[in-house]
Amino acid sequence: MARKKSKTLTEAELRLMEVLWRMDEATVTEIMEVLPERLGLAYNTVLTTMRILEAKGYVRHAKPRQGRAFIYRPRVGRSEATRNAVRDLLRRFFGQSHEALVLNILQDEELDEQERQRIRDLLDELAKEGQS
Repeated sequence: MARKKSKTLTEAELRLMEVLWRMDEATVTEIMEVLPERLGLAYNTVLTTMRILEAKGYVRHAKPRQGRAFIYRPRVGRSEATRNAVRDLLRRFFGQSHEALVLNILQDEELDEQERQRIRDLLDELAKEGQS
């Protein structure tokens, strides 16, 4: 049976989206010029990933006025992609429970006191807004 296609970004797709978010638009060649050489990605690999991103609705392409290379532009901003990833995480690991996700984060031993205080301050601020 075929695997269900995910609407969230893989690591490889996110890497290319980061480039597009920085550049606003780019051809496959321009994207490749920005990527670290150590990745050793072939042109066809990047092109295939861009087509997958287009099928997922994250990018769109336009034909250039001159030349042959398509120009890709993001259709989804970084914040929307982040929200999509968090929603997927909630669904897959936390049974749609925001509380379970937050508790998991708060119980993480790597969370330092400064981060905990910022979270407390944000919760206090949200509570005050809810009261007004």
